[in-house]
Formats: sequence, structure tokens, C-alpha cells
Amino acid sequence: MKKKILTYFVYIIIAAIVVTTAAMALLTYNLFEDHVMSSLRLDARVIAALVGEDGRMEELPDLGENVRVTLIRPDGTVSFDNFADSALMDSHLERPEVRSAMLTGEGQDVRNSQTVSQNTFYYAVRLESGDVLRVAEEASNILSIYMRSAPLILIVMAVMIGLCLYAATVLTSRLLRPIEQMTAHLDSVSGVARYPELEPFMQMIEKQHEEILQSAEMRVEFTANVSHELKTPLTSISGYAELIENGMAQGEQIARFASEIRKSANRLLTLINDIIRLSQMDSPEQELSLESVSLDQVAAGVVEQLRMSAEQMGVSMTLEARPCVVNADRGMMEELIYNLCDNAIRYNLRGGSVRVDVHPVRDQVIVCVQDTGIGIPKEHQAHIFERFYRVDKSRSKATGGTGLGLAIVKHIAAKHHASIAVDSETGRGTAITVTFERA
Repeated sequence: MKKKILTYFVYIIIAAIVVTTAAMALLTYNLFEDHVMSSLRLDARVIAALVGEDGRMEELPDLGENVRVTLIRPDGTVSFDNFADSALMDSHLERPEVRSAMLTGEGQDVRNSQTVSQNTFYYAVRLESGDVLRVAEEASNILSIYMRSAPLILIVMAVMIGLCLYAATVLTSRLLRPIEQMTAHLDSVSGVARYPELEPFMQMIEKQHEEILQSAEMRVEFTANVSHELKTPLTSISGYAELIENGMAQGEQIARFASEIRKSANRLLTLINDIIRLSQMDSPEQELSLESVSLDQVAAGVVEQLRMSAEQMGVSMTLEARPCVVNADRGMMEELIYNLCDNAIRYNLRGGSVRVDVHPVRDQVIVCVQDTGIGIPKEHQAHIFERFYRVDKSRSKATGGTGLGLAIVKHIAAKHHASIAVDSETGRGTAITVTFERA
């Protein structure tokens, strides 16, 4: 990033220096041209005053080797020229400066010689006699001025580019210093210099860093919890198997130990399936297969699926559902309602009930699963959707719960932009409500 910014600075600096140098050279040449023409105008007036009306060029003062003086008659013939034989010169009537002087009283022109890279400046004035007095001087054209001053220009440009590069390097370092400091001290950015323009970016980086740290902590905690949860049924399976292997189980004990091994294996399988499901939901690559889903039909299917399990626990199930359609992933909707109902059965009391209510309310669809179970104390209600969180650990393990069901529910609701509300009272039951946007 620093290299790219510095490169842009260099391009801008070089372009600015080249354009400035060219503009200054052109301006200097224009000033030079004005100066030469003003000098010729003055020389012409002095010469005109000296030669008088009779045009005696013998009174011509010494103007130097570079100033050419020409006297042209009204018919265009040259009567005097201090640089050439006037008798051999052709008519000057069509010269721009001469023609302008005859018409308006004065004229000027600049003509370039490609062979010698010289510009010739001409100024002509009409005398009272009708003759035209022309004064000319050769001067370098703009290309020759560039060529002669090229070494100096290149030296100046090199110095300016060097100074600007140094300034650009310093400015780039200062510009990126807060980002570099924050990168090196993400855990504590309070002492990092900040620019108002970078404040939103730095706040975003801080937030993302906090989220990454929090996510890392959650992963470490999740790994520890998984290890602990897996260890318990594996230890049970290993212990009972060892007793059978060593012949310490006899008669009915063998059947009981085998039953305990089966229960632990089932719990282990359920736990592994829930962990895999959560991992899939955590993956950003998972895509929802959205379609129009009738939640009343999904709820009816789940209730029928769990009715036998509820009867074994001594719990009755009822369904109150009206036609409701949402745009959702059908498999996830089944999973959400199943986990809510399964929890309501597991943490219920014998002789209790579970009611599943699905109905529309204006632009929303409400799914509410209510039980008459043990309830959730107020201090635990904010944590029940956390992974492996259990209010009553002994009861959860006894009923085969993994502590991941409500965490899965929360994930599914979040992916469908649904909200979850919990209403519970110890000893009187729990109602969990999920609100979806209506399709």
C-alpha cells in the first residue's frame, strides 16, 4: 500500500514539474519576444527621427551587428539595406510588416528560419515621405532556447523531483503511521494517533478485531465444552465395556450394562450430529434454499413425529395452526420447530402438556411453543441459547439433551432474520416465540 501511494505521488510530482517547466519556458519566451519587439520599435523611431524626411541613411547610428535596417519605397523596391546589396533585392511590397505599415502606419511580424533555428523579428513604420523603414533582429526560437537551457532545466527538475520524493516519502509514512501502529498494537489502540478521515476505518478495524477475539474465545470455549461433553459418554461406554470384558457383569447386569452403553452411544451420536450441524451453520459458505413454506404444515408434521416420544414422557401435545406461508429453508424450519418441541417435552413434568401455536399477525408469522414444565429462572433466561448451556445439568443428561438444541434454533432464526422471545416462570412452564416476516 505504501509503495502504491508513493508511486502515485511520484507520477503527480513529475507531471506537475514538467507542466510547470514548460509553462514557465513559454511565458519566458513570450516576455522575451515582447522585449525584442519593444526594442525594435524604439530603434525604428530613433532612426526615423534621424533620417528625416529626405531619408538620408548616412546619418544612421551604430545599432550593432544584429540589427538590420531596410528602407523600402512605396512601390516595394528596396533603396537601402545595411546587410545586403539593395539593388539585388526583390520587391518587399508583400512582406506582412511592410504591407501593414503602408496601410496603418506600422506593422510587425516574426518569421522562423528552420535551417538556423532562428526567429527574425521585424518592425516597420511608415515615414512622412511614404517610404517604409523596417528594423529587424534575429533571435533564438523557443526550441533553441529549450536546447540551450536543457542542462539547467534538467538539473532543476532533478533537484525538485528529489526534494518532492523525500517529502512524499515522509508524508506517506505519516499518513500510514496510525494504521501501522494500530496493526502492531491491535490489543490497545488508545495511544495511536488518529486522523478524522481515518476514524470510521479505525473504528471498523477495532470492532472487527474485537469480534475476532470474541470468536476465538468462543471457539476455545466450544472446543473445551465439546471435549468435556464427548468425554462423558465415552467414559461411560468404556467403563461398562471393561466390566463386561473382565467378566464382572453377570446375568441381568450384562443386559443393564448393554442398555447403558446403547444410551451413551445414542447420546454421543446425537451430540456429534448437533456439533456438525452447528459447524455447518457457522460456515459462511452455507446457502439457504429459500422457498414458500407452509409453517402450519411443517408444525403438524413435527407434532406427529414427536407424539410418541411425548407419550413415553407422559406429556400431551396439541397444535393450534392456521395457514401461514413464509419464505424460508424448509429443512431448517422443520429443525427449528422440532428442537423447540423436543426441549418442551424433555424439560416437562409427567402429566404436563406442550402446545404448538402457529398463526399470522398482520405482516408476520408467529410460532410459539409453550410447555407446562419446570420453567427457567430469570437469571438463566439470557443464556439459554448459548452452546452447551444447561439450567439443570443433571436433568439434561438424564433426558439425553446435548445443550445445543436452542443454539441451533438461534442460528436458524438469525439466518432468516427472525426474532426470538422467551417467557418463563419457574415451576409454571416456558413459552418460546419465534416471529418471521410473512411471505
